[in-house]
Amino acid sequence: MNNAQAQLLRWVLVETSHPGNVGSAARALKTMGFSDLRLISPKIARVAHTSEAIALASGAVDILESSQESSSLESAVQDCPLVLGLTSRDREFGPPAISWLDARPHIQAAIASEQRVALLFGPERTGLDNHHLSLCTHRVWLDANPLYPSLNLAQAMMVCAFTLREALTKDAGVAPINSSMEVVDFADPAAVAAMLEHWREGLEAIGYLDPANPKKLMPRLQALFARTRLHKEEIDLLRGIAKQMLSRK
Repeated sequence: MNNAQAQLLRWVLVETSHPGNVGSAARALKTMGFSDLRLISPKIARVAHTSEAIALASGAVDILESSQESSSLESAVQDCPLVLGLTSRDREFGPPAISWLDARPHIQAAIASEQRVALLFGPERTGLDNHHLSLCTHRVWLDANPLYPSLNLAQAMMVCAFTLREALTKDAGVAPINSSMEVVDFADPAAVAAMLEHWREGLEAIGYLDPANPKKLMPRLQALFARTRLHKEEIDLLRGIAKQMLSRK
């Protein structure tokens, strides 16, 4: 694995509660050669600068210092065509669910095409919620003991970082199988979410969606579009349809 590959992996911690977990996560990433750490709405502001985080980082303070803290999950995934939400909880709606073993080839293909990949890890107590997953292309679970699938946040990140380093190291110097094919320009989940909001407004405008009784229309549409992995030009097409719906208002 080279540094250019490692820089294409973005590690996103969402609403983390414990500073020690942030420090331990930084240590796990540095040990495996990764560095792009994003902290979204941590429970303690400037958590990367707390004494507990620094102590648990154990020499990976540079990862903490270069981490970016923000309140916007959308901004963290904005330029990532592949976004994987790590959670073991089943959901009625949301993106397609795959195992970590099946997710790794998707990551390897994206990296080979020089596309950014984001891995999302949720709050320690509750995990990723439905809004977080709405910004993911896939929901991913680690194959663990079904009677006790719970992993500490830093442990889960280490498992992912170790296996990704192993996979990318094996890929080093090997041309991707479909290297002669044109790279698919997938839309990132933030663009899909914005398009869905445009569609919600349009569907309300033509009377198809009742805002007082929306039922499950928008979650179903979100799940549908998540399964298709829309291209950027398809986002433009769908926004054009929404614009026409709104013109009939």
